[in-house]
Amino acid sequence: MKKSPPVKVAMIGLGLLEAVPETTLRALAARQKAEGSGVAGRVNYVWDATARKNLPGRYGWKSEQPTVLQQTAGAFAGDMGLTSSLVPDENYTVRQEICARQPSGGHPEVSDKIFNDVVLYSRTLAVPARRNWTAPTVLQGKALFAQAGCAVCHEPKLQTGDCADLPELSNQTTRPYTDLLLHDMGEELADHRPAYAASGRDWRTPPLWGIGLVAKVNGHTCFLHDGRARNLTEAILWHGGEAQTAREKFRAFSRAERNALIAFLESL
Repeated sequence: MKKSPPVKVAMIGLGLLEAVPETTLRALAARQKAEGSGVAGRVNYVWDATARKNLPGRYGWKSEQPTVLQQTAGAFAGDMGLTSSLVPDENYTVRQEICARQPSGGHPEVSDKIFNDVVLYSRTLAVPARRNWTAPTVLQGKALFAQAGCAVCHEPKLQTGDCADLPELSNQTTRPYTDLLLHDMGEELADHRPAYAASGRDWRTPPLWGIGLVAKVNGHTCFLHDGRARNLTEAILWHGGEAQTAREKFRAFSRAERNALIAFLESL
């Protein structure tokens, strides 16, 4: 059996997502709950090591990181095994004694300058322009996306607030197609790994901007947290829990309508 390639989390637009006010996220959660449709996203409040308090999670599969700074430090430590001033300890357990005997690249291994440069790059990496967004099939797919209820969680438009250190991110109208909230996606997608308020069945709504370029950039079309979906259609059909109604509406569309919805996603 061919193994799925590792799924990389998109880095585009991270600074814009960070600049969306907490009040916006709370309002989205309140609106969904009030609508009573069975979709009720929740903010995952997580520990911010710099602010020394809990803040809304925005990054990671379960919104377990609150800022680009902390997400970057976590990626250096967890993905590359590199320490930083924010995460100064090596990423291994006391039982992994051999790790403690390995050569060290310094303390920390990533200098503050390199670390801050990577954070700045990550916060300012732009979102690619859409393609074919005025094509009739794409516009039909956009309407069907909303009709199926996909846009409830994949919120089309978010407004950023003030960003003092990067004013170019301030007061921007963005179209990331996410609410950055946790949603119960059903048992079939569950990984049984909680993260703060996120249960094993909960996942952050991933932004969809740039999703149509995944094949070109990554060389594959595997989606979801473990790459089990081989294309966008399979990714939709794996949706369960709060997204089950939207999934079944998509399933009930004609083939031409489903293709139009996929064409819309590929335009993002």
